[in-house]
Amino acid sequence: MELALYDRIRSDLEAKISSGEWPPGTRVPTEAELGRSYGVSRVTVQRAVQQLVQQGLVVRYRRKGSFVAQAVPERNLLGLANPLNAGPEIEGRHIVSDARVIPARDAAARLAAPGVDDDAPVVQLRRTKLDTAEHPIATELAVIPFALAPRLLDEPLEDLTTIAYLRRTGVPVHRSRMYVEPRVLTGEEADALRKPPGTPVFHLRRHLWLTDGRAAETFESLLLPGASPFYIEQSLSEGAHPSD
Repeated sequence: MELALYDRIRSDLEAKISSGEWPPGTRVPTEAELGRSYGVSRVTVQRAVQQLVQQGLVVRYRRKGSFVAQAVPERNLLGLANPLNAGPEIEGRHIVSDARVIPARDAAARLAAPGVDDDAPVVQLRRTKLDTAEHPIATELAVIPFALAPRLLDEPLEDLTTIAYLRRTGVPVHRSRMYVEPRVLTGEEADALRKPPGTPVFHLRRHLWLTDGRAAETFESLLLPGASPFYIEQSLSEGAHPSD
């Protein structure tokens, strides 16, 4: 009987969320309020709400309560790796933590060969991505040969999409390759994302090349799971582009 009540409460609350009756950010009634509303014990309500948390529909904040989670946009991995795709990105904003010109040998990420000499200058851009609730969800690092983007640091870097900038300035970007692998956060990375060391993340690494085969950019990102579900979708029509 208790399990049936738990299922019914969870189903009712899930319906309110999926229908839009409770939009993202809505405060979920307290366990005491739900218990009175349904005439059940606090244990039953806890089980129902915890299931919604595990589904990613509800988030809990200490001393604040439970709230309907923000909608999470999905991202096509094929589109993310495609140099013709300049966005859209996850909603939110960037905080720039490092933007400078340094020798290639000192860059935090290596440009894919054939790239630039160790003494050649590169632009290094580090940013932290915040979601709409101002929570850090990703770190980003871009390394670009200075010769390809000598005025990049004069741009508004908070909203800059590097591929779009290169295309806009006439750089002949041609091909990219994306790697995605799981790993865990180290100390400094964990501090940037406000998570404990050892927290699982997705490590995204993209290499971009010019039409003549030279390296145009290396981009790396550490993305918290749940920030953006990934999927792969492509047209099977003959002659279609892989990310169509």
